[in-house]
Amino acid sequence: MNNPNQAVADRLREAADLLALQGADPFRVDAYRHAADTVARLPRDICQLTETEGLAGLISLPHIGRGIAAAIAEMVATGRWARLDRLRGELDPEQLLQSVPGIGPVLAAQFHDTLHIDSLEALEVAAHDGRLEGLPGIGRRRVAALQASLAAMLGRTRTPRQPGIVAPSVEALLEVDGEYRKLAERGQLPTIAPRRFNPEGKSWLPVLHTEHGDWHFTALFSNTARAHKLGRTRDWVVIYYYDHSHREDQCTVVTETRGALRGQRVVRGREEECGEFRARVGQASAKLTTRGSTRRSKSS
Repeated sequence: MNNPNQAVADRLREAADLLALQGADPFRVDAYRHAADTVARLPRDICQLTETEGLAGLISLPHIGRGIAAAIAEMVATGRWARLDRLRGELDPEQLLQSVPGIGPVLAAQFHDTLHIDSLEALEVAAHDGRLEGLPGIGRRRVAALQASLAAMLGRTRTPRQPGIVAPSVEALLEVDGEYRKLAERGQLPTIAPRRFNPEGKSWLPVLHTEHGDWHFTALFSNTARAHKLGRTRDWVVIYYYDHSHREDQCTVVTETRGALRGQRVVRGREEECGEFRARVGQASAKLTTRGSTRRSKSS
């Protein structure tokens, strides 16, 4: 980057503009614009600051929290920003993942298609919460090497998020999933033109930005090779969620094809919680039905 500060500021402003066009919460839009102003006015080189002081140095700047700091570190390390590419519809996650030493085309495809990982931040989380070790041929040594590479690339100075990260409830995620699919079916959402599996460059992929409780959500249909191969591009929904510091994580909601929850929407990796939630809903519905029947009997 010839002028790294201006380049980073421009990307932050572009993200803000795209979020505004796609109907995102003004809080998120303003946060990126304020961060862009901070970086543009910074007297120091943002690359040098990131490399010498890591996330702590970035977070010490006005209007830059942990999430935006991680985004800046990703831009400095790779020259790209997965979140912006996603908003543009230009994300090529496998190419991005291959920027990490030790990850070739086969492994990048495995991470993306199996775990739906499409950013270095998401890969780092998966490297620490046990999901990578659960894949065939991925042992502890390889995971440790990836953890070290990602720590260096993202400018981490402290331990990344560990297992047990706070996440939205399955109830909230299923509500977002339902809202997204309903609005997409009605054609009431803005669309983007994904770069992958879209040779004609059509704008077909609906995107939803919404809020539930303390969380901000972005939902899109899965555009992975596996989703296309299995014909699930209108079924699998990838939900990205953000806290007030703009830290990001993600999950995938699908229609279960086996077991007691067959035919129902579930959050991958949290099937047991989904079953418990469905059971509670069923019990509450049964109680309401019983009460209604009792009242009708008494009145007759």
